[in-house]
Amino acid sequence: MTNQTLANDNSAQPTSPVRVGIVGYGWWGKTLARLITQSAWFELITVVEPNAQTRAQMSEDAGRMGFGVEENFERFLETPGLEAVILCSPHQAHVDQIVAAAKQGLHVFCEKPLSLTLEDARRAVSTCVQHQRILGIGHERRFEPPVIQLRQDIAAGKLGTILQIEANFNQNKFLALPKDNWRLSNQFAPVGPLTATGIHLVDLSIALLGPAESVLARLSTLGSNFENGDTLGIMLSFPGGANSLISAVLATPFDGRLAVYGTEGWVDIRDLTHPENPTGWDVTMVSRDGQRTSHFVPAHPAALSNLEAFAKAVRGISAYPVSHTELLANVAAVQAIMTSARTRAVEAVAKV
Repeated sequence: MTNQTLANDNSAQPTSPVRVGIVGYGWWGKTLARLITQSAWFELITVVEPNAQTRAQMSEDAGRMGFGVEENFERFLETPGLEAVILCSPHQAHVDQIVAAAKQGLHVFCEKPLSLTLEDARRAVSTCVQHQRILGIGHERRFEPPVIQLRQDIAAGKLGTILQIEANFNQNKFLALPKDNWRLSNQFAPVGPLTATGIHLVDLSIALLGPAESVLARLSTLGSNFENGDTLGIMLSFPGGANSLISAVLATPFDGRLAVYGTEGWVDIRDLTHPENPTGWDVTMVSRDGQRTSHFVPAHPAALSNLEAFAKAVRGISAYPVSHTELLANVAAVQAIMTSARTRAVEAVAKV
């Protein structure tokens, strides 16, 4: 069974829900809590949130969704019946939390990025392998139906040799965040447009072309006062000569696009709305002879599909469709992009 098939497999049914806890109840933690309480694959039993003000605001959600609230991570890991954790914590906390959870016998779903360094990512992956725990990652763009179809078409040779990818994921949601929010911090979220949005397009590029070999990136602050930047351009290069040109901007209204150009034609996928609340995609395809077709793909909760793929892997129903090699290749590319954004030079991507 292919990765694409696994990502779109809705036939299996849970024998029992996976009992999960969420680490961090900010914007995305709340979003995932809402999603998993709609799924038969999960039972949300606890949330750990170190911020006292946020905990005070959680009581209504906790009562409505039926989960407990914890302020201490170590006690959270010892919650009776807990099987898996979902990390929505700041980036630098991920690896230590993954290691601690896996050693406790818990499966881990980690929001992107897995890590900011390849060395730490290797430690996270190796610990999960050692303890035979599933490690999932929040790269939900892979689970969007038009992306799944695109990967199937590429595998079938319908686009021929892939020449280049052009992609953008832009938004201005962060303009409403308080200035002290960790997502705007150089310390906790360096190269902000990359770790916020661009990383999804890096992941899709790796899914389509394999591990990257070099990168040139430029980061600027042009439309905000974000200390970690708001405008990022990336040229990610791959063995064989193909490139991925990526735009990630945090100071303009939402725009999302993935275009793949091949010798036999090209495909352009355009998001109608932010993936947080998807409303569908417009897809255009042009064949080698110039014939153009367009169609609409209805909305689909890709983030939930990703989580449910993780649950199926936990239950042993199907393999999780993002390999450890791809997890590490993404972190290797992210690390090189952050270096290139600082040096403004072409940087090699470490091999995984």
